[in-house]
Amino acid sequence: MSNNSINRKLRMGMVGGGHGAFIGEVHRIAAQLDNRIELVCGAFSSDATKSKESGRSLFLPSDRVYGSFQEMIERERALPEGERMDFVSIVTPNHVHFAPAMLALENGFHVVLDKPMTFDLEEAKQLKQKVDETGLLFLLTHTYAGYPMVRQARQLVRDGALGAIRKIYVEYPQGWLSKFSEQDGNKQASWRTDPTKSGKAGCMGDIGTHALHLAEFISGLRTTHLCASLHTYVEGRKLDDDGNVLLRFENGASGVLIASQVAAGEENALKIRVYGENGGLEWHQQEPNSLVVKWLDQPTQIYRSNNGGWIAAEAASLCRTPAGHPEGYLEAFANLYKLFAGALAAKVAGVPQDADAYDYPSVDDGVRGMAFLDNVVRSNESNEKWTPFTV
Repeated sequence: MSNNSINRKLRMGMVGGGHGAFIGEVHRIAAQLDNRIELVCGAFSSDATKSKESGRSLFLPSDRVYGSFQEMIERERALPEGERMDFVSIVTPNHVHFAPAMLALENGFHVVLDKPMTFDLEEAKQLKQKVDETGLLFLLTHTYAGYPMVRQARQLVRDGALGAIRKIYVEYPQGWLSKFSEQDGNKQASWRTDPTKSGKAGCMGDIGTHALHLAEFISGLRTTHLCASLHTYVEGRKLDDDGNVLLRFENGASGVLIASQVAAGEENALKIRVYGENGGLEWHQQEPNSLVVKWLDQPTQIYRSNNGGWIAAEAASLCRTPAGHPEGYLEAFANLYKLFAGALAAKVAGVPQDADAYDYPSVDDGVRGMAFLDNVVRSNESNEKWTPFTV
């Protein structure tokens, strides 16, 4: 992947991510970690005053801080090509994903968007259609696809080292919503548990979509059927805070997906195990530098990030520190921006793009995530054991 496709930094605009927002700062750190992207403008809040205050704290020129995403996209589009933003990063709650993303695409801007992609499946399909029509780039920030050892796990599966995949377990327990936090002024809890902002699913939308993407990303298999049971344990909560899903995959493999935000005492304990005919692998997000591989007829192996020449080239290319130095969430997030920046720089320069070199979650992954939520909710409401996974 060349760093010299263009001789300047890529210019990023941001929608959302102002004062009090968690994920906006994560995006800004990740985008700038490789020194290939600079933040040049933003509409950081639906409140124009708050947006201006946030822009000022980020040392942006006042004329590049906007009171709404509509104003930002319109005025950026009117700037000379050598000044306007190249792409927009949208870091708002789910119900404010579709409109700015669609407007950006309609005005020729590439898009980076948080997951889940939209408020509902119909919006997701419309975005995919627009991306396909325009040929613009679209990154969906499924963070965990940026970890080197997740790439190593996928390569082992691709190489056939495990044999035919038979079983996948993926679990994502958190405990931060074990209490009725949305009534105590917790902004992150409030919108995630509000069906008018989050959509038809709570926990499953917020972290269940991550779990499904990770299972399909590593295994290379698509889900064909599921059987779901959703729960709302905290009294007064309007959306699910826990759920269990049985999965069937296209090759006949079976799976179990567990997502919970009421697993009291857990932090961010995402974990996946994949088993084939010859062995299995195991990866924990809270210990991300290690990938455990267990063999049917050999001793267990532990692959470590950037430790010697034992890992796949793709995984090694995403390692940032010497062996033994922790590489975590911010680095994985930055790896997605790194891949996106490489693809965008090549596109701006008119250089043919190698899809394998710039492999990041796309609009297609976003559609599958929204379809997953539709199918999970439908299965939960059904008396049938198996619900076909439809898109």
